[in-house]
Amino acid sequence: MTPARTHNTEVPSEPSPRVELTPPEIVTELNRYIIGQDRAKKSVAIALRNRWRRQKVQGPLREEIAPNNIIMIGPTGVGKTEIARRLAALAGAPFLKVEASKYTEVGYVGRDVESMVRDLIDLSVSMIKRERAGKVAERAAELADERVLDILLPPPPRRPRAETTEPLDEAARAKWERTRGKLRAQLKADLLDDKQIELETPEGRYPVIEVFSPSGMEELGVNMQELFAGMIPKKSKRRKVSVADARRILTAEEIDKLVDMDDVIGQAIARAEDSGIVFIDELDKIAGERSKTGGPDVSREGVQRDILPIVEGTNVMTKYGMVKTDHVLFIAAGAFHISKPSDLIPELQGRFPIRVELDSLCAADFVRILTEPQNALIKQYKALLATEGVDVEFTPGAIEEIAQTAHLVNERMENIGARRLHTVMTTLLEDLMFRAPSEKAKKVTFDRRDVQKTLRDIIEDEDLSRYIL
Repeated sequence: MTPARTHNTEVPSEPSPRVELTPPEIVTELNRYIIGQDRAKKSVAIALRNRWRRQKVQGPLREEIAPNNIIMIGPTGVGKTEIARRLAALAGAPFLKVEASKYTEVGYVGRDVESMVRDLIDLSVSMIKRERAGKVAERAAELADERVLDILLPPPPRRPRAETTEPLDEAARAKWERTRGKLRAQLKADLLDDKQIELETPEGRYPVIEVFSPSGMEELGVNMQELFAGMIPKKSKRRKVSVADARRILTAEEIDKLVDMDDVIGQAIARAEDSGIVFIDELDKIAGERSKTGGPDVSREGVQRDILPIVEGTNVMTKYGMVKTDHVLFIAAGAFHISKPSDLIPELQGRFPIRVELDSLCAADFVRILTEPQNALIKQYKALLATEGVDVEFTPGAIEEIAQTAHLVNERMENIGARRLHTVMTTLLEDLMFRAPSEKAKKVTFDRRDVQKTLRDIIEDEDLSRYIL
């Protein structure tokens, strides 16, 4: 069992290759995926750059500089989640997205808010482990190949001690070396991938223990798997696998041996504490609505009170040790179409000093969303149909009509922002995607009239559009 350890402040987090982007460069990167919302992009760019600036500050003042947490206010589908997710990718930071509505007040059955910190550190450990695994992957593959060769051609048996005075059979040894060299060359050329060999692998099964606790054993910071691994002898079984599968299995085992998990955990805790980003979505769902009796919903306000110390800065016990949240960046978001940010408890409002209101999207924004980003919907559907050998083109008029249709439906019904484009595009391309495998025409072009013809009846029938769009 890996012992619980406290964070060693002398272990620096490994810098991400992209953390030194300036705020304008960060905005430029965000523009590749997100249309509009310039104020929100500017705010998060400054917040990310401040993380880098803080790490450059020398002396005790560095620990006193707290992150400026951000709350993004705007309707659904305008890019709140995407901004936070792309920001974390730019920083190379552990990023966790949670929904505030999934947490319950302490004393109620459900997840407590401290579990978001445990999830963040789990992500950080996985991130560091992947990075370290990439560095030793080549060496691990070589060691795995040698183990496979030992199975295919076992080493010659050693002579008993009584016979050590006799001359060794140098010819037999040389022959074994030549044969092993030929097998190694075939293995490297993937010529032996389909050959079946017997491999001894650990079963990896542990007893199932039922814990009568609202949050299970995670609250105790105990890794049950490692606990039972130390108490119960490991079992292994022999099974037949292909050489290709054996190389994969053995490479993973060698990576585990080469990666120093104690160092990984230390680096992961440091990175989560200094660079971690937690995105709390649906914050408006726990805003304290006033009931008929005049008092707030106890459970919702209780969740806010539980979130408060996490955002303020506290120590949370995890299975890897104690984790501080003083310098974790929290980005909250909510539509706030029923409640208002002022309905949050004042202490929590004060922990999100930067407020950014995101704009609703218009038809012109939808046109840009369909075409400009690297992951634009038009590009996605063209790539999907290209796998069937069908080349799909959309005229500028067709794209404008799709955008106008999505904007119109948003105005008539619930405004779900850019997500409406998914439903409109799916409805428009439904027939083509159904018959694509047998489609004779390998080039299909949609113009404005095609879009109008396909979507006109659905738009005019409000009851039908409510279900389809």
